[in-house]
Amino acid sequence: MFEKVLIANRGEIALRILRACREMGISTVAVHSTADTEAMHVRLADESVCIGPPAAKDSYLSIQAVLSAAAISGADAIHPGYGFLSENADFAQMVAEHGFTFIGPSADHIRLMGDKVRAKAAAKEAGIPVVPGSDGAIDDIKEAAKVAKDIGYPVLIKAASGGGGRGMKVVRNEAELESMVKMAQAEAAAAFGDGSVYMEKYLDKPRHIEIQIMADTFGNVVHLGERDCSLQRRHQKVLEEAPSPALNSKQRADIGAVTVAAISKMGYQSAGTVEYLYEDGKFYFIEMNTRLQVEHPITEAITGIDIVREMIRVAQGSKLSMTQDDIVLRGHSIECRINAEDPKTFAPSPGKVGVFHAPGGLGVRVDSALYSGYTVPPHYDSMIAKLIVHGASRNECLMRLRRALGEFVIDGISTGIPLQQRIIGEKDFVDGSYDIHWLEDLMAADLDGD
Repeated sequence: MFEKVLIANRGEIALRILRACREMGISTVAVHSTADTEAMHVRLADESVCIGPPAAKDSYLSIQAVLSAAAISGADAIHPGYGFLSENADFAQMVAEHGFTFIGPSADHIRLMGDKVRAKAAAKEAGIPVVPGSDGAIDDIKEAAKVAKDIGYPVLIKAASGGGGRGMKVVRNEAELESMVKMAQAEAAAAFGDGSVYMEKYLDKPRHIEIQIMADTFGNVVHLGERDCSLQRRHQKVLEEAPSPALNSKQRADIGAVTVAAISKMGYQSAGTVEYLYEDGKFYFIEMNTRLQVEHPITEAITGIDIVREMIRVAQGSKLSMTQDDIVLRGHSIECRINAEDPKTFAPSPGKVGVFHAPGGLGVRVDSALYSGYTVPPHYDSMIAKLIVHGASRNECLMRLRRALGEFVIDGISTGIPLQQRIIGEKDFVDGSYDIHWLEDLMAADLDGD
């Protein structure tokens, strides 16, 4: 049993992990930059250690600083949350080498799934369906042209070592191929230090479906249903819901079983998410995230399972507390990501929060580190809150979400609440008939209208 866990993160996810630890009787250590001295996770933790200046590279991304904080505080284990060092295989390896427990998967699995080309090959070998494309990185334009012709245009060029839309280019014909490959390689090299790219068939109107899995060290693996993450802007998720309105119970069971079998074959442990594109009744592997997801609360809402608690239990050497037969999906849940940004221009909006009032009531959860008088720093990701709503049906969930968004008050800075209110009022969203391009098409139509 862990006595003390260091949380190598900040903001709402640091609070989320802190709360799980406290409910398990585990002491917590918060790390923070000088910009986060007054942050809520620092205030609520049992101990705190300043690990550097505001810039993430000198604080939250500094492996040496985090490990030093763990040693100074006498922590048993480190939970990385999401972002920052959560999918850094070298960090996970060094945590273990320094005598701490990494609350997450092995460094080998993080390293494997962090390389998109190797991950796709591993998924295919494990029996997961993949998007048709190149067998590996594209090194030769002539070979790339042959692959593109075989799978058919349009094709998608993607960075092998990263995500978030960087190093990603859609190629609609052979005339564009060479220039787009070179542009993608340059972007990938600048963003990730690795210019390797690969090619996939470009799907016109897919949905983004992900399967949440949990696995222990005894070979037990379960899936907790799917999440629909198709509402995206520039490849960044804006709103997620579970279960997906696009799937029926058979499709859900089938892709869940395929995913569990593959994860079992890989020998993976801890929480993880296998992401798919879904179109015309078929699933295609995109990637696997070897960490806790931002949107994990909607899965918790429909299953009643505390995913962070299970991660900690597995890291301690315990078996999963549930079997697949124990998992029943109840109702519907939607999460809105609330960012500190202008809802129309998306310009960042850091600054001092005046009045902060979180909505409440049955089925409403807010994960946020905000409080009245808190100053949102300009140095980190703009997400400042997550509104998670659960209802017995999707319609009840939507009605509750409308009410909750109307109650949400964050004064002093601009937020994305008006955008979320607009999205859930659109007929296509109410009907559940949207895809990964829908939101950007909506925003483009606004610009054309101006």
